[in-house]
Amino acid sequence: MTETVPLPGTSAGLATPNPRRWQILILLCLVQFMLLLDDTVVNVALPSIRADLGFSLANLAWVVNSYVVAFGGFLLLGGRLADTLGRKRIFMVGTLVFALGSLGNGVAQSQGMLIGSRALQGLGGALAAPAALSMVAVLFTDPKERTRALGLWGALTGLGGATGVVLSGVITDLVNWRWIFFVNLPVALIPLLLLPRIAPESRRTGTRGFDVIGAVTITSGSSILVYGLLHASDHGWGSTASVASFVAAAVLLAGFLVRERVADDPLVPLSFFKRRGPTMANIGQVLMASANFGTFFLLTLYIQQILGYSPMRAGLSYMGFFVGIFLGFGTAAPLIPRIGVRPIMTGGMLFLASGMFWFANAPMDGKYWSTIFPGFVLMAVGIAWTSFSINIAGVNDVPEHQAGLASGLLNASQQVGGAIGLGVLITVNSSRTGHLLHGGAAPKVALLGGTHLAFAVGGGLLIAGAVLTALLIGRIKPTTLPPMVVLEDQGDVQIAR
Repeated sequence: MTETVPLPGTSAGLATPNPRRWQILILLCLVQFMLLLDDTVVNVALPSIRADLGFSLANLAWVVNSYVVAFGGFLLLGGRLADTLGRKRIFMVGTLVFALGSLGNGVAQSQGMLIGSRALQGLGGALAAPAALSMVAVLFTDPKERTRALGLWGALTGLGGATGVVLSGVITDLVNWRWIFFVNLPVALIPLLLLPRIAPESRRTGTRGFDVIGAVTITSGSSILVYGLLHASDHGWGSTASVASFVAAAVLLAGFLVRERVADDPLVPLSFFKRRGPTMANIGQVLMASANFGTFFLLTLYIQQILGYSPMRAGLSYMGFFVGIFLGFGTAAPLIPRIGVRPIMTGGMLFLASGMFWFANAPMDGKYWSTIFPGFVLMAVGIAWTSFSINIAGVNDVPEHQAGLASGLLNASQQVGGAIGLGVLITVNSSRTGHLLHGGAAPKVALLGGTHLAFAVGGGLLIAGAVLTALLIGRIKPTTLPPMVVLEDQGDVQIAR
């Protein structure tokens, strides 16, 4: 219990944790799960979408890419808006925008409408995701409770992605691809109705304005960078559009760094990166996502095109992921308070790398229990351990007024890392497959060779991440946040000074 600062019209008392913090966490996790699910839910349904709306193969990629570009491009802005305008407010706006985008996807009658609605979903996610994580960091001031809360949050990363693949296959086979978007509506409606009644508002106080120039340069630069990375995977790294995107992104991001040095109230204070824990957490997030995002693409190729699984069977095969996620979460939660973040983050990357190398040797006639299931468990344990520890390190020892910034950076690192991974691993896979085809290999043999090499490259990225984590990250254990005061008359939560 900690002493609070008396407020006008109140008497001094003791600061107690929000009694509804666990109910609030459930609602926030519900939306986070929905956002993560939508990273992968369209993968298995893409052939059906293509047939219904007449997509070309090149345009079909933008059903996925438009979501990723909008999500990755607006995350830092979303995190800072949450700090400045109110975390609950921005979370609610983002969830509503995401729901509207989902509705637009479900009723889409044209390619343009579907791609535009997917971008709207991404914008909503970019607002809701950092606001939600920063609310978790602010609500849970006790280090043990915050470890459990962030552990659950981290476990959702792999769980949401795997669930997206399962639902995509089942819904597409049994109902219609449009329902993979319609199911988001009741999920979004629950927090939209309940959260305003139980969650307090929290925001940064004493701001001197909003860094508009910084917001424009980082949002434009991030969006163009993600676009360039995704475009390169389809059209080559040396194509005119790819090179132009990388140059434009570099100029805008350099301009952003210059702006942040001179701004009175910068969008991203560069002093933030002096904290080793959050900085290493973002580097780890980029490396993990680089291997992770491409994994679902590569596994879909292996399971459906090489092993010949139907969409439903391919989706259900991901049940091994669920086993690994729960196993990883259950073991990491008690270990982190005892041994700290570094061993768990390093070990998680090694588990994930071992899963990638396992699939780098998967045979042409692989069986579920002897080939797919063990690899899924290894990868899922690694995802749970790594995500759990990254989320703790990313917000540990961060002031309350920068909670949205910290969570926005983590989410942005995930999206940019994922785009890098997709670009690199798809390019490696395509190049190796093409080389083997020209050498006279059968199509399935060539495709298997391409996926083997891509999995090996992803495993190498994770080995590099494990080494960096072991050498550079300091010893981190969750710290207690400062006591908080609730301004009942204004609905604000502020740090007691």
